[in-house]
Amino acid sequence: MGNIKRIVLTGGPCAGKTTALVRINDHFSSLGYKVFTVPEVPTMITQSGWNYMTDNHAFYYEGEKVILEMQLELEDKIMRMAETCTEPCVVVCDRGAMDISAYISPEMWDELTASCGTSSQQLRTGDRYDAVLHLVSAADGAEQFYTTANNAQRYEKADEAGLRIARELDKKVIQAWTGHPHLRVINNGEDFERKMNRVLREISAVLELPQHIEEERKYIVEIVGQLPDCISSQISQTYLTSEPNSEIRLRRRTTQGNVINILTTRKRISAAEEVVTERQVSNALYESLIKQADPYRHTIEKQRQSFISNGQFFELDTYQGEHSGLIILETKGIGSHSELKLPPFLRIVEDITGNKEYFNRTLALQK
Repeated sequence: MGNIKRIVLTGGPCAGKTTALVRINDHFSSLGYKVFTVPEVPTMITQSGWNYMTDNHAFYYEGEKVILEMQLELEDKIMRMAETCTEPCVVVCDRGAMDISAYISPEMWDELTASCGTSSQQLRTGDRYDAVLHLVSAADGAEQFYTTANNAQRYEKADEAGLRIARELDKKVIQAWTGHPHLRVINNGEDFERKMNRVLREISAVLELPQHIEEERKYIVEIVGQLPDCISSQISQTYLTSEPNSEIRLRRRTTQGNVINILTTRKRISAAEEVVTERQVSNALYESLIKQADPYRHTIEKQRQSFISNGQFFELDTYQGEHSGLIILETKGIGSHSELKLPPFLRIVEDITGNKEYFNRTLALQK
């Protein structure tokens, strides 16, 4: 069976991955999919006798190398099994290879990947994994639900020191995957069911299943304080000519010198449903496609700063060029304004959720 999607489910400690894996299996099996799960390899190796708290450097290094080798090999072998199936398949990895880099030094990671014939760039370009879903740790914004009861190996204990470690690990894992073309960060909230439903919606999007149109909460804001450590990217977004009821956009995102080009097609099939497809394209194809730019729309240029605050993931876009000075804050998975935990360094100027005047495709219209 071709076109099997491989998806990483990751996140900080106590993020809801175990529950999400059960929901994924149940939901997509009911839709006729064969769901394969790649188990969490670091836990398997720890349970086998390896100890990441050891002072023995050789023992520690060999354990991390075994984890990476086994991660890659197990993923590949399960993909081989999936390819023999006649029904549609999806492979869900309980963490992926880049997660390992969040727990070791950059120097050791570079050495390990080189020994395995790969690199960070290869692992997060989108060729190996079709999507990465990061569930934010309960240690950030949902502390009352943080527990170590379901993972005896967890050293981020449920005290203040452990919560700090868990929050830092959460950020390191997001940083490790930054640059993947389909990285989605899924917020905490008062409603855990909404978090789980967001996971199912994101996977449905990867499988190109029709989706109910979901509004993103968006605000025009003013920066009134010091921004936290952010992941900063430069985004160039161009709209291409398309058929009625369709939208085609070409986005180039540059993060830490790494360039990712994404071609996105949105096709509305009813008043409440649409099909969204995304694929990564080479620089050469990007240059060819951009010649099909809609002549009535200009390219949107903006700097994006991404961060977690109180368990909610935010993207802060500072527009450049024609819309210079416009700053828009965006977050997903929040049902109403009352659930927003506004970062203290921002002030809301206007709630523009659902306001078509501020959709990128509208902002791109030539004046």
